[in-house]
Amino acid sequence: MNSLVMRLRHTAHLLLVGMMTNYVWMLPAPSRVSMESVGMRHVLKWCPLQASCDAAVLYSVQFQGEFELSVLNGSWVDAPECQQTPHAHCDLTFDLGSDSDYNLRVRAQCESQRSAWTELSAPFNRRDTVLMAPEMAVTAVGDTLHVTFDELPLTAVVMVTVWKTGEDLQAAVYPMPAEQKLFHLDALQEGAVYCVTAQTVMGSNLHSSSTDTQCVPITGPDAAWKKPTTVTVTVIFVAALLFSVFWSFIHCRPDACQTYFHKEPLPHSLKPDWDFSTPMSPEEAELCEAIHVVPSAD
Repeated sequence: MNSLVMRLRHTAHLLLVGMMTNYVWMLPAPSRVSMESVGMRHVLKWCPLQASCDAAVLYSVQFQGEFELSVLNGSWVDAPECQQTPHAHCDLTFDLGSDSDYNLRVRAQCESQRSAWTELSAPFNRRDTVLMAPEMAVTAVGDTLHVTFDELPLTAVVMVTVWKTGEDLQAAVYPMPAEQKLFHLDALQEGAVYCVTAQTVMGSNLHSSSTDTQCVPITGPDAAWKKPTTVTVTVIFVAALLFSVFWSFIHCRPDACQTYFHKEPLPHSLKPDWDFSTPMSPEEAELCEAIHVVPSAD
């Protein structure tokens, strides 16, 4: 009898809790919460809430790291940039600042109504990020090789591999901090072709794929001034030639100009043979007959 009463009380308690939960959390909780982390950029995502609400649905995100669990008795911290946001994503790159595991959760709100929290299914560690091959550009300036990179994770190291064509087995690997973004190698062999690949590395187990191989010829230390000098000399020569022609035309004497710039006669074969004289009638011809005046004897 006592066991039956206890069961009834437990069932009633569960029903009461369920009714109170449905009353307090009038909005459904966000679903399909996931973390997308590429190149040390961590973005929490979820499905937009489809709820009948007169106002816009807003979302808030919280995180809980090792410090919050061990020192702050399991408290949660608000993500500053993701409080009351209308977007269905939250960039947590600067909030998740250590290599520890983080619990993440999100809830929805519409005016005074709030949903329950939905937690990420498993803790997230930024070491699980996906590293992409770095964006690389290779150029040669004189006898120096310049390699520039873009959009690198700040805490990463770029491993730059350089070799001369035909000497692949003698390739050299140079580590470069990601914040440097520019790698250069001096005193290379003039006329040789050097090839470069690069790879992003974080720690001992996390690394990206390698970039495509880029090869450039080394023109030598004199090439830096040869091309500008050639262009400058060419421009000066053309300008001097044009000035000479213009000056000669302005200061040319008429007789000399006629000698140098005389008009060639039109070839006989191009002369028209049409007769443009107007025919005259006999009457008009008589009218045009010349009259001889004879002076008088006086």
